[in-house]
Amino acid sequence: MAGAAHCSLQAKRLLLDPKFEGYKLSLEPLACYQLGLDAAVAEVQLRDDQYTLDHMRAFGMYNYLHLDSWYQDNVYYVDQFGRVMNLSVTLDTALQKPREVFRLPTDLTACDNRLCASMHFSSSMCVTLSDGTGRLYLIKSGKRGNSASEKWEIVFNEELGSPFIVAHSISFVKSDAHSLAVLLLRVEKDDQDTKGSGFHVTLEWVTIAERKEGAHTYEIIKRRVLHGKSVPHYAAIEPSGDGLMIVSHKPFTFMQSESDKVEENDDAKVSNEKKDPLYYWQQTEDDLTITIHLPQDITKDDIKIQFSRDNICITLKDQPPLMEGKLYSSVDHESCTWVIREDKSLEISLIKKNEGSRWPELIIGDTRGEFIMDPSQCSEIAESLMHLTSEVMNPNPEKENPPCNAQELEECDAFLEDGASLCRFDGNTLKVTHIINLGSNQYLFSVVVNPKEMPCFCLRHDVDALLWQPHSDQPENMWEHIATFNALGYVQASKQDKKFMACAPDYSYAALCECLRRVFIYRQPTPLATVLYNRKEGRQVGQVAKQLVATLEANDPILGFQATNERLFVLTTKTLFLIKVNSGN
Repeated sequence: MAGAAHCSLQAKRLLLDPKFEGYKLSLEPLACYQLGLDAAVAEVQLRDDQYTLDHMRAFGMYNYLHLDSWYQDNVYYVDQFGRVMNLSVTLDTALQKPREVFRLPTDLTACDNRLCASMHFSSSMCVTLSDGTGRLYLIKSGKRGNSASEKWEIVFNEELGSPFIVAHSISFVKSDAHSLAVLLLRVEKDDQDTKGSGFHVTLEWVTIAERKEGAHTYEIIKRRVLHGKSVPHYAAIEPSGDGLMIVSHKPFTFMQSESDKVEENDDAKVSNEKKDPLYYWQQTEDDLTITIHLPQDITKDDIKIQFSRDNICITLKDQPPLMEGKLYSSVDHESCTWVIREDKSLEISLIKKNEGSRWPELIIGDTRGEFIMDPSQCSEIAESLMHLTSEVMNPNPEKENPPCNAQELEECDAFLEDGASLCRFDGNTLKVTHIINLGSNQYLFSVVVNPKEMPCFCLRHDVDALLWQPHSDQPENMWEHIATFNALGYVQASKQDKKFMACAPDYSYAALCECLRRVFIYRQPTPLATVLYNRKEGRQVGQVAKQLVATLEANDPILGFQATNERLFVLTTKTLFLIKVNSGN
C-alpha cells in the first residue's frame, strides 16, 4: 500500500457528550404488530464444508430482510418458493399481508451448493438480485412500494460463476449510457492456503452498461476481482462508480490480469534503473526545504514553479512537470521562495500554514523523494518516546496514575480484531489511495441515511458509537462524523447474544436484537417535562435517554432486522413483526 495517504477519522466535539449519565429503563409500552407469512423465509443453512468463521459471518449471519431506502417503510424478503415478497407500511392499524412482486425463474431447491438469495436497491427504479446459484439479475422495477406502478422486469441476467451474494450496487450514468456497478461476495476454497483456513474471500466488482443501440439491453463491460483473507465488515462502491471503500480485518488487493502484470513488470524495470531519489526534503516545525539536482544545461529562465495553498508544480523548460501534486498539508504560498545554489541544485522553501505539525510525506502518493532527518529531530523524537520504554517492568508502581493496567479492563473492552482498516481503492489504477488504521475502533453496523450517498458505518470510539458518512467527492472531508449514540459501544459489548444492530436514518434511536425474541432500543436524550435532580451531584438533570425492551412472541430465530425513522421490522422464519418506535410527524 505504498503511496496511499494515511488518514484519520476526526470526531466532532460538538456531537460528543462527556456528561452522558446512561440509559434509564423505560416501561412505556411499545406497539408491536405481527404478520404471519404464507410461506417460510428461504433460509439456507450452512453446509458441512462451510465451517469457517468467514462462512458464518458472510452467510450464517446474513440479514434476510432488505430495506428499500428509496421509499419509506418498504421491506422485502424471499420465501422458500423463490418469491420476492414486499411489505409497504403506511398505517400500522391497516396492515396488509406481504405481496409477491417477482418470482425467481430458477428452482432454488434443485441447486445443492446454493447460497441465500440476496438483493440490493441500486436506485429508485433498479434492483440487483441474486438467486444464490451464481446468476445475477438486473431488474427494472418501476416505482416500488406501490402495487399500481411496481412491476419487476428482467433487463439483464447472466451466470457469473460460483454462487455469491450481492454486497452492494449503485446506478449511474457514464458516457451517456446508464450503468450499474455491483459488488459480489464469495468465500472460495484456496488450495494454496495450507496454514490458514483453506479459504479466501473474493469481492468481484462488476460493471454493467446499457448497449449503445438503445434497445434497453445491458452487457457486462468490466469485471475486477479483489482477494482478501477475511469477510469485509463494510464494502461499498462510490456513487460515481470511480472508487470503492472497504472496512476489513485483513487487507484486500486486486487480482491482476496477465496484461496488467506485464505492464507492472515493465514499470518495475524502469523504477529499478532510477535508484537515485528525484528530490530530497527536510522539515522543521515552521518550514520545509526541497532540494533538486538540476541538469547542466538548465538556467534560471528554464525553471517554472507554481505555488498554491495545497499544491506545487515544478517544470523545467517545456517538458512535462518534474514534480506536481497535492501537498500533505497547506502552505503559505505567498511566502514560498526558490533559489539556484552554486552546486547546480534547486532549493525550494515552503512555509507551513500549521506550525508544529510534522509531515509524513511531502506530496501525497509521491514516493520519488527521500526525507532527510536532522540529528536534533532524531533526539527530540527519541526523547518524546522515552516514557513508553523502560528497562524494568512497572518501574514506578506508586505513581498516582499508572499508564495502563490490563487487569482493569473489563471483558467487553477486549477486541478480537485490533487490526481492522478502512481502505479506499481507485477504480482506474486499482490501487489504495487512502487508508485508515481503525485500531480498537470496533465496527458495529452500517446504515443508509441518504440512498444517493454511500452507506454510513458506525464504529465504537471509547464507550460511544460514532456514525460516519463517506463523501467520495470531498477529499478534505472524506469521512464525516454525523451522529453519536452515547455509550452504545459499551452497551452492545455486554450483549453476548446480539445478532443484528441498526439505527434510524434520522439517528433518533439505535437498536439491537438477540438471536431469539428480545429487541433492545436506545433512544437519543430528550428534554424532560418535569424537573429531575441528580442526588449525587445535587444538580438538575435537563434530559434523559431511555432504553426500551421488546420481547417478541416467537420461538423461531430472528433472520432479519431493519430500522426506519418510525418502525423496527423483525423477520423470523414464519412471521414479520413491526415495532412502532416513534410516532409520525
